[in-house]
Amino acid sequence: MKKLEASERDAGIPNDGRVQGKQQTAESQPGVEHHDSIEKPPIRDASPHSISSPSLNEQRADIPYDEKYDGSDPSTSTTIHTGLNGESPITYHYLHFATPLPFTSTSPSSVSSPPPPCPDLSPFTDPLLWSPLRKRFAVYLGSAATFVAAYNAGSYAPPAAGMVREFAASEVAVLTGITSFCVGFAITPMVLAPLSEIQGRYPVFVGAGIVFEAFQIACALTPSLAGMIVARFLAGCGSSVFSSMIGGVISDLYSSNERNTPMALFAGAAIFGTGIGPLAASAIAQHLPWRWVFWVQSITCGVVVLAVILFLKESRGSVLLSKKAAALNKWYEAREAAGYVGFDMPDESGCGEVSQRIRWRVKADEERESLMKMIKISVWRPILVFFFSLWVSFAWAVLYLTFASLPLIFRTTYSFNLQECGAVFAAMSIGGILASYLAIVQDSHALALARFFTRLRPGHPPPTQEDPEIRLAIACLHSPLLPIGLFWLGWTANPGIHWFVPCIGITIATMGIYAVYLAAFNYLADVYHKYASSALAAQSFCRNMMGAVFPLVTTALFGGLGIGGACSMLGGIAMLLALVPWVLILYGPAIRRRSKFASEIM
Repeated sequence: MKKLEASERDAGIPNDGRVQGKQQTAESQPGVEHHDSIEKPPIRDASPHSISSPSLNEQRADIPYDEKYDGSDPSTSTTIHTGLNGESPITYHYLHFATPLPFTSTSPSSVSSPPPPCPDLSPFTDPLLWSPLRKRFAVYLGSAATFVAAYNAGSYAPPAAGMVREFAASEVAVLTGITSFCVGFAITPMVLAPLSEIQGRYPVFVGAGIVFEAFQIACALTPSLAGMIVARFLAGCGSSVFSSMIGGVISDLYSSNERNTPMALFAGAAIFGTGIGPLAASAIAQHLPWRWVFWVQSITCGVVVLAVILFLKESRGSVLLSKKAAALNKWYEAREAAGYVGFDMPDESGCGEVSQRIRWRVKADEERESLMKMIKISVWRPILVFFFSLWVSFAWAVLYLTFASLPLIFRTTYSFNLQECGAVFAAMSIGGILASYLAIVQDSHALALARFFTRLRPGHPPPTQEDPEIRLAIACLHSPLLPIGLFWLGWTANPGIHWFVPCIGITIATMGIYAVYLAAFNYLADVYHKYASSALAAQSFCRNMMGAVFPLVTTALFGGLGIGGACSMLGGIAMLLALVPWVLILYGPAIRRRSKFASEIM
């Protein structure tokens, strides 16, 4: 009968291959005997050729990699065992990144050829243990991809006038290109984000990036408005992963207490790109045919997608661990074919050793959810966090509303031309930069702020560093900037007031939008851990679907209520929704306890 041995320790992120704490035994499986695992000290990502100490119980994790291995195969210096052969039963063990792998093996007495060389296991290192430089590069590349996706989303409205003339269509009909892009941006992550958690991030990024680039080119070449709308939808599908899944990559690489700065850079890239898009596109459309707007998008997109294909590495821990297990098992099979059967493993007492034919399994592979179940979870998560998603969705919808509303405001109030209207969006990019800086420098005060706020509810236990609600403390202070900025813009956009004054309101409102956006990504990443991409995809669905509608009602909204009335209505809604982070800081733990899914993975 086969034996199953596990050295699994209880972790905050279950079954992703990381070991953090006390070891546990494997759960019993039909037809497989299980027993208590042998206690071993924690050790870094070990490999068969990186352990040279005399006992599994005496391995040192502080010895550098190249000091552990002298280049020789460990099987050539071990005691000869003859009890195993190719017909001996296989013992299966669970593999984790910190699992100490066997360093001694049984050697045949009649085989003179050396065993097959050990495979290179360095590509399968735990992403949490990557070097700081490698992590930063992944964050910078992901942020660049996010910038390009946001740039492409924001650069559609400026060439609308040229498309109206060429396609003989109304302005509202042309602006449905923004809507179709947002719809594709919303629905695709509901499938691709769960897929990335099962199959890995890299293949999803590459496939979606190729689709993104292909349909950016289609936008530049299409001869009809219908073709433009379809191409924009598919471009939105491809670009969506560069927004919804980058937060998941950051969650792969950083623990919760290290995550704020990378998330701040990522969120800043999204807001900055949204402002640069209409700024650059307006200048292009002012001096060149409108199709050049899409050719420039295609060039920038192509460069970033190529960089992703060449330089981005897989960061999903469970996928890397499965590949590591497969590489080791393949090597073991090659060794056995060459006559080197088995390894010396610690026995159940931990005091002796026993020769075994071994293979590795990964717990996450056995408990991996089906794709359809993961999609179902993603679809229902926005309902579980309805008010949180409503807050984020409204802020994002206001951001997309600016694509059509700011040119309308400054064209009618200050007689700006197309390029001058586009330059107004620099205020949005400046707001993104300032908000990113504040988010980074204020993070160290988040816990103290959260504890101060909880005093408003007597008897409420103060939050700890591990509670995701501390991610909302800064948002409690900054989210009111959105209604303040909207009121400022609405009542200072007047021919008698210099145009620079309402631009200040745009910057303030953008800082409020950024605070909401960053809080959403940080909070959901902390709550849903290894399912962060799916949770963020669900939130992305809500905000992009609302963002798809707002640009279509711009003319009716501002024409019917006027600039001051429309901005005041939006500011009033934003003021009510600014209460959301306060509610979650005070009642978030209770809400999470009532959520079966969130409570299971916390």
